[in-house]
Amino acid sequence: MHGSHDHGPGELDAKNEKRMGLAALLTGSFMFVEVAGGIVAGSLALIADAGHMLTDFASLSLAWFAFRLARRPADWKRTYGFDRFQVLVAFTNGLALFAIAGWIVYEAIERLMGTPHVSGGIMVGVATAGLFVNIAAFWLLLGADRENLNVRGAAIHVLGDLLGSVAALVAGAVILLTGWMPIDPLLSILVAAIIVRSGWHVVAASAHILLEGAPKELDTREIGPDLIANVHGVEDVHHVHVWSITQSRRMVTLHALVGDAADFDRIVKAIKARLKKKFGLDHATVEIERSDCADSEPKKASA
Repeated sequence: MHGSHDHGPGELDAKNEKRMGLAALLTGSFMFVEVAGGIVAGSLALIADAGHMLTDFASLSLAWFAFRLARRPADWKRTYGFDRFQVLVAFTNGLALFAIAGWIVYEAIERLMGTPHVSGGIMVGVATAGLFVNIAAFWLLLGADRENLNVRGAAIHVLGDLLGSVAALVAGAVILLTGWMPIDPLLSILVAAIIVRSGWHVVAASAHILLEGAPKELDTREIGPDLIANVHGVEDVHHVHVWSITQSRRMVTLHALVGDAADFDRIVKAIKARLKKKFGLDHATVEIERSDCADSEPKKASA
């Protein structure tokens, strides 16, 4: 995780950026081949996969740009820097997955109502090449930080493409062997369902961060009692707020009530050390109080 005041990107983000850029180049380059193959073959599975590749290229490029932007230091307008742009990109990519899946299902239903001719041979050839390209792109992203939502969102896009290539390959083989055309749109619907399921996890996780939710692995109700029990001089803890800038940058603010004779500097250092050791929170803002909380409602005088 980032240090308390170190908002710059580390070596991990540099590796993420490099791998994201290479994956974008691979995906964008093959997209044109798949579009041409889908049109010539008359295959919805190939065209759907090509359309998905187009959004993948845009999404991967945007994710790459997010890592580039995160290099910029914090300024007076954005005091936490630009790291959260990665989370925003992940959320956008997740929503894009829903739109892609909806379009695939719509096209598949129209195909099932008609009797389009599909060239199984061309499907198999293009889908096989696409499968290898997607495997290479997915392998690149597997080598990045898998806990990073930006990486996870991009990886799900590529995984959807990979499944699309598998579906097109299977559909082409079935058409070649049996001539049964409905297999093409049916497998496309299956891929769309998998895309929606995977996209939901990225949308939910990124939305939780954007809504300033506490990290899911941390119960904020445990912080106050733990500090009272383990930091000498702390009598009460309240106004505890925990949120994340990104998955790896978690923040906490709290008020601590102490006795009149307490050593404020010692207690603040002890609280921060305990928060880091017990809860993994290394960026904490602690407000020390000796009497009533300044943020509490003033007591009304009795008549």
